[in-house]
Amino acid sequence: MNTYIDIGINLTNKQFYNEHDEIINRALDNGVEQMILTGTSVRGSKESAGIAEDYPEILFSTAGIHPHDAKSFTHESIGELRKLLKQDHVVSVGECGLDFDRDFSPRPVQEKCYKAQLELSIEINKPLFLHERAAFKRFNVITDDYLSRLPEAVIHCFTGTLEEAKSYLDKGFYLGFTGAVSDDKRFKQLEDVIRYVPLDRMMIETDAPFMLPKNMPRMQNRRNEPSFLPYIGQTIARLKKVTSSEVADETTETARKFFRL
Repeated sequence: MNTYIDIGINLTNKQFYNEHDEIINRALDNGVEQMILTGTSVRGSKESAGIAEDYPEILFSTAGIHPHDAKSFTHESIGELRKLLKQDHVVSVGECGLDFDRDFSPRPVQEKCYKAQLELSIEINKPLFLHERAAFKRFNVITDDYLSRLPEAVIHCFTGTLEEAKSYLDKGFYLGFTGAVSDDKRFKQLEDVIRYVPLDRMMIETDAPFMLPKNMPRMQNRRNEPSFLPYIGQTIARLKKVTSSEVADETTETARKFFRL
């Protein structure tokens, strides 16, 4: 059986309440050997780190403030994140970045919060788990100011254009792909992106419970979970005309090195 690493799951989401053991065991049964829990706020990052601690060498976590939650950012936030990131199983700074699609937090607040987390990643030298939605230009203006000092970075849940993908690759960034790759109506442009991006610059993630792959058998339950990660690998294999095993091996090795697992 192929083995995988899911670089982004939202296990603290209320849809997974009281089901952690079942979710993790189903993932393991489907070859998903390691999973990284996404931190999207100080509180959520603490919760993710606590869950990951209970499943050593299987679960890891990130610590950060999502742009939607930037309005919760205070002068104490970075100290709280720094404390979490001193733990070995907290492997990355993020999810952080800019989201001008929803604007759940004011844009100047998003930018201040993002810059603080870029500085934190430089200080502690842990890789970045980045979010950018409808903010490509401004995101890059800010990021470029720090680029020469940044550790490695992955643009999580990439759904942009081929030109945007090329821009991120030129910076040395990695791209994380979700079930969006199998949605040929809403995200048709990703077919060209997948064909272009080298396998060793890709990682895969479910972003569970969101982004359910479209190439799955029809189910009553429309909730995504990490056990479905192989469906993302299958779509990438089809588009790149390689085997699913190659996708599994390459993305797993890339994720292991990137997050220093």
